[in-house]
Amino acid sequence: MPTIKKTATKVAKKVSTTKKANSAKSTSGGVVVAKKEAPKEIGLRLSVYDLKGTAAGSLTLPKEIFGAKINNSLMAQAVRVYLANQRRGTLKTKSRGEVNISTRKIYRQKGTGRARHGAASAPIFVGGGIAFGPKPRDFSMKLNQNMRRVALFSALSAKLKDGEIKIVTGLEKIEPKTKKMVDVVKKLELNGKKQQLLLVVPKAGADFENVSKAARNIKGVSVVSSNQLNTYEVLANSRILFMKNAVESLKETFLK
Repeated sequence: MPTIKKTATKVAKKVSTTKKANSAKSTSGGVVVAKKEAPKEIGLRLSVYDLKGTAAGSLTLPKEIFGAKINNSLMAQAVRVYLANQRRGTLKTKSRGEVNISTRKIYRQKGTGRARHGAASAPIFVGGGIAFGPKPRDFSMKLNQNMRRVALFSALSAKLKDGEIKIVTGLEKIEPKTKKMVDVVKKLELNGKKQQLLLVVPKAGADFENVSKAARNIKGVSVVSSNQLNTYEVLANSRILFMKNAVESLKETFLK
């Protein structure tokens, strides 16, 4: 049996909690007021570096491109389609009917003690045809435009999340010399023994030919224009370096 003292303490606790709840309702007019959520940040800020490797400002990246939901299965599909479309499908071997060799019977049917054979063009002979060899075929696959765009946005978002994207300004003024580009890569701390760097320039043209010439002879560095950027190129390289103008060009190409 519970004692009177224990029962009294339980009742006192209930009364105190009820008073607190009533006082809270009275201060808010009897309505529970929900806390206002902080406004979500539109876009993503990233530092912009100059050719000396020092921060020279910041840039807001479009959230539709660099803040998209990461879809691993779609990225894998886009890579598979891209690699399949790189195959020429021109490999061919000659069958026994196509090889240039005599079709006479190599020896008589009976009396030799050897197995029966016809022409020397049979696949088991040296110089004969190839059985079930490869023939020209079409390896191409298709992926619709929206899926390609979503896969690219997913890959760029994943790279940004891993901190593998940098933006540089002033690169369009660089001399078309490999030594100058190597110096810029070192100052941006993008050089490494096994590191693959993808340099994204604005739309291809004569204005950025000097950038391509400066970077094309560096091992591990590849150059691509923003309108030709694809999921495979993004995922195949460990670091991505965007020219500042290339980000705007990327928006114009994929966010029409």
